[in-house]
Amino acid sequence: MVKHIVMFKLKGTPEERNRVANAFKDALMELPGQIPCLESMEVGINQNPAEDWDVVLTATVPTMADVEIYAKHPAHVAAAGLLKDAKEARACVDYEI
Repeated sequence: MVKHIVMFKLKGTPEERNRVANAFKDALMELPGQIPCLESMEVGINQNPAEDWDVVLTATVPTMADVEIYAKHPAHVAAAGLLKDAKEARACVDYEI
């Protein structure tokens, strides 16, 4: 089992970042029903204005190879596209549990 954890820092005003973060969250939460290897998806939007990162996602897939399948799936690519103009930074950790 692999945990895929990704954090995003977004550009824009707090209102713009919140709007994009919520649209991104909605799209991500649809993915478990669309990507067979995606066993779970959790998405959090930062509520602490003292912190720099806006969104975190935790996805669970069976193997490291499934991380790539998930990443290339058209539904995931479409969801990620919502951040195209808003993403300032991304950090990722994949680890086996």
